[in-house]
Amino acid sequence: MGTLKPLLLLAGLGWPLLVWWLHDDIGSWPLLVGGVLLLAWRMPEARRLAILAAACLGMIGLLIDPELGMRAYPVAVNAVMLGVFAASLWRGRPVIERLARLREPELPPAGVRYTRRVTRAWCGFFLVNGGIAAWTALCADLAVWSLYNGVISYGLIALMFIGEWLCRRRLRRESASCTSP
Repeated sequence: MGTLKPLLLLAGLGWPLLVWWLHDDIGSWPLLVGGVLLLAWRMPEARRLAILAAACLGMIGLLIDPELGMRAYPVAVNAVMLGVFAASLWRGRPVIERLARLREPELPPAGVRYTRRVTRAWCGFFLVNGGIAAWTALCADLAVWSLYNGVISYGLIALMFIGEWLCRRRLRRESASCTSP
């Protein structure tokens, strides 16, 4: 399982490009089955939600169209992530607060409020990104679907990370200047 895990992770991350590359050769059904299994495996921290999403992909493939079920994989990933982040706002600590506490266990109240806002921002991101992924699954050709879901969406994720990091640095500088004499 040691070398299999990184390969499965790469397959999950590169799913849209893998689909674009293999679809003409093997068709929708094998890719749909692969996507269902990959989704259920990929997200162990949200196992029940991921299995539910994977089952939905399978049902879409069986009842509507196997290619649509295959293309809905990025929509399902965004839905699971949205579910995880949104649920964390109501149960326990928000996802971003948990991550922040790994570096700073004694997070001040202002930091807790900030991490809650960032968790909400990620919820908004997953909602919009999932909506665009759904549009590409329903309306775009396979090349556009692959380009958005396999390249552009990752660029947008990187922009979210960079934007949040810059915002956090600015807020920390402002906070430090307010507390210094």
